Amino acid sequence: MTRRPRPSGSPRRWTERDAETYLLGLELFGMRFGLDRMRRLLVALGEPQQRFGTVHVVGTNGKSSTVRMIAAILRAHGLRTGAYLSPHLVSFTERVRIDDRDLAPDAFAEAVRRAAAAAAKVDRTLPPDDRVTQFEALTAAAFAAMAEAGVDVGVIEAGLGGRWDATNVIDSRVAVLTNVGLEHTRWLGPTVRDIAREKLAVVRPGATLVVGADLHPDALDEARRLDATLIEAPADAPGVELLARGAFQRRNFALARAAAEAYLGELDPEQVAAAAAATRVPGRFERISDDPPTYLDGAHNPGGMAALADALRDELAGRPLTLVLSILDDKDAGAMLGEVVPLAARVVATSNANPRALSPATLQSLAEQVGAREVRSEADPRRALALARELAAQEDGAVLVTGSIYLIADLLRTDRSRPGSML
Repeated sequence: MTRRPRPSGSPRRWTERDAETYLLGLELFGMRFGLDRMRRLLVALGEPQQRFGTVHVVGTNGKSSTVRMIAAILRAHGLRTGAYLSPHLVSFTERVRIDDRDLAPDAFAEAVRRAAAAAAKVDRTLPPDDRVTQFEALTAAAFAAMAEAGVDVGVIEAGLGGRWDATNVIDSRVAVLTNVGLEHTRWLGPTVRDIAREKLAVVRPGATLVVGADLHPDALDEARRLDATLIEAPADAPGVELLARGAFQRRNFALARAAAEAYLGELDPEQVAAAAAATRVPGRFERISDDPPTYLDGAHNPGGMAALADALRDELAGRPLTLVLSILDDKDAGAMLGEVVPLAARVVATSNANPRALSPATLQSLAEQVGAREVRSEADPRRALALARELAAQEDGAVLVTGSIYLIADLLRTDRSRPGSML
C-alpha cells in the first residue's frame, strides 16, 4: 500500500514548510471527485464550516476576482470576512484570507496540521486505493482557519465544477455564477448546458443565485430552472473607480456588488466605492512595471483571453505589444492565441515548471498559424521576460505575460528551490 508522505518537524507544531511538504505530497494521489471523503473530514474536524455564513462562487472565469471583491464589500460594511481562493501564485497561504490579509504562516501551518490529522483518521476508514486529496485537505484547513479566526462570513471559490467539488459541503444562502464556458469538458460535460448544470448544483433550494452579465443563454436557462431567487447582475458599476484594471473587472465588481447586496441587504455607496478602490487582484492584468509597461495575467482559456484582449485595446493606447506566452497542453491553445496574437507586434514563446506545458517550439508553430508577425522562443520564463522587456523598450512598447497561472507563478516565485503546486 502506498504510504502518504509525512512532513518533517514536530507533530505538535508545524511550520509553513511542513504544511507545504504535506500538501505537495498529496499531489501523488491527483484529483478525485466525490463528497464523502470531504464530509468525513469535516466531521473529524468538528464541522468548522457551520460556524460562519458563506457565499459560494462558481463559474469558468473571474471567480477569484469576484471572491476578493465580495469579501472587500462585506468587510467595508463591518463584517469579519474569510476568503478561499484557488490556485495560488507563490504560497499556499494565499488561498486563505482573513479580512484583507493572506493567512499568517503559523496559522496556516496549524490549520493544515489539524486537517492532516483528521485526514489520517478518514484514510483509515477508506479502501486502500482511496485517499483524502490535496484540495480536500486545503478546503478543510481553510474552513478550520476561518472558524478559528471568528469570521462572520466566508466567500468560497469552487475549485472545479460544483456538484462534486470539495467546496460543495456548505449551505450558502447566496451563490454566485460568474459565467460559463467550454472548459474541463472531460469532467463536466460537452456543452455549456451540461457545464452550467454541474456548476449550479451548489445552489441550495430557496437560496439566492446571482449571475453575471451576458451569461450564455443555455446557462441562464438552467439557472431559471432552479428553486432559487435569481438576480442578474448589471454589466458595469458606473460611478465607481476600481483599483483592478480592465472592463472585465468592472463586470466582476458589478457582480460582486449584487452578491454582497443579496447577502447583506442595502449597501452604503461610500463603503462600496472604498472597497472598489482598495481591492487588488494579483496576477490578473496586474501592472508590475512602468518602464516598459509590463503586465501579468493568468488567463488560461479562450474566454479569459477574450476578456483580456478587450482590456488591452483600452490600455495600450497604440503602444506595440510583446507577448510572453506559455500554455498547458490540455487547453485550447489555438483559440487562446487567436484572441491576443492579432494585437501583438511579436510573441516570445516560453515554458513553465508544470510538466503539462507546451514546448516553446509547439507554441511558436501555433502562433505562426494564427498570424503572428514575429515569434521568438526562449524556454526559461525569466529570460523570456527579460528579452520581451528589452525588445519593448526599444520601441516604447508594452509587455504582457499570459497563458498560464503557472507561468505567472514561476516569475513571481523568489525562492526557486521551493516547488510550485501542479494541481
